[in-house]
Amino acid sequence: MNLKKPEDTIAAIATAPGEAAIGIVRISGSKAIDIVAAIFVSSRQKDIRTHSGRVFHGEIVGEQGTIDEVLVHVMRAPFSYTREDVVEINCHGGTAALRAVLDLVLARGARLARPGEFTLRAFLNGRIDLVQAEAVIDRIRAQTDAALRAASAAAHGVLSRTIYELRDELAEALAHVEAAIDFPEEDLPELITEELKTKIVRCRARMWELLATANAGRVIREGARVSIVGKPNVGKSSLFNALLRDARAIVTSHPGTTRDLIEETVSLCGVPMRLIDTAGLRATEDEVERLGVQAAQSTLENADAVLFVIDAADSDRTHDAEIAETIIQRNVPALCVINKADLVRHVEIPPWTKEFAGTVSVSAKTRENLSLLEKQLTELLVGNVETVQTSAIVTRAHQRDSLRRASEALTRLLENFSASPEFLSIDLRESLHALGEITGETATDEILDRIFSSFCIGK
Repeated sequence: MNLKKPEDTIAAIATAPGEAAIGIVRISGSKAIDIVAAIFVSSRQKDIRTHSGRVFHGEIVGEQGTIDEVLVHVMRAPFSYTREDVVEINCHGGTAALRAVLDLVLARGARLARPGEFTLRAFLNGRIDLVQAEAVIDRIRAQTDAALRAASAAAHGVLSRTIYELRDELAEALAHVEAAIDFPEEDLPELITEELKTKIVRCRARMWELLATANAGRVIREGARVSIVGKPNVGKSSLFNALLRDARAIVTSHPGTTRDLIEETVSLCGVPMRLIDTAGLRATEDEVERLGVQAAQSTLENADAVLFVIDAADSDRTHDAEIAETIIQRNVPALCVINKADLVRHVEIPPWTKEFAGTVSVSAKTRENLSLLEKQLTELLVGNVETVQTSAIVTRAHQRDSLRRASEALTRLLENFSASPEFLSIDLRESLHALGEITGETATDEILDRIFSSFCIGK
């Protein structure tokens, strides 16, 4: 990938394939307006190259005559998505019409855009930074309100501003260190001071705060895997159905009904979650059920959280305690859900539940306390949703890795603060470089290729 500002003109269909009321062919680059002007006939005889208007009605015409009646939107540089001349041809949304219009545009000198290339140009032309570019695809893929609001916060620069503030602080610190290197014999005030050290400590602490948001950011963007486990007949499938608001799993009074994993995605408090209903954990001679139990146990390895369900009306807690110990040993975030609370006057809470992140008494049948369970599960996974989705959060693995390396460089610096200024400058530069990878200022071709290749063509 070439990081220089592009000079050619690109085009692509910007809307999803299939039939629709409207389809859009997007063109960006220095020849965009001329290319469209050559195939567009205005219904009011307006020349889009010279007219001051932005929206024009007319027809796209090829060698065989009219292809489609269209609206042409002209956005002149730098007031466009890419900061280049951009033209969007709004056609009828059929596959043949869009393809024919795109072919005409390509025949006139544009080339087919690569995935994410329009957004890449917005980045290369300085309209957005890398965090904001990634927020574009997060907005497109958002499945819940929380994911959409988190992506919008990133697009508006919430995380970027924090990174820029950290870079400014570290750049100022580097200036002091380099002054100490360049003018060691000059009559200057002390440059490597405790105040400087305090500033670096403060920067590292802010990096740690951002790193602590990485799991919540991933869950909001990608969703969480939540495994519902427990012994047979405690109401796991009933709880699964209640959380889904749908009778997805078969529920009977016979133990061992569920023999395989049943998975469904649901939005709870705005957070996407993949709920997994599992077979009851018990020793069994039935081969099919035994495989289901093994599958249930394996979900504990990959789950982001576990709902451990027990029966409020069951006085025998021996097997429950064994399952609880297994969950605790796996060190997976878990809530104890005491189901069938409608069947007892007083819900007895076992002493080992203190090892869990929380305990909730519910009735999957009457939906009692179900909203409380959803709230506690969401907080277990992401903390306060309202705060997280509007704050600076880390949502991607490469952002987390860059922050980790930036903070580690500062840790080395602080451990050797009394060393020669030359060594301090090395660590400061490394930290600055790692932060620059997040915003794109020091991103390599490989990083950009990986990010933008995940976009759809036309965006």
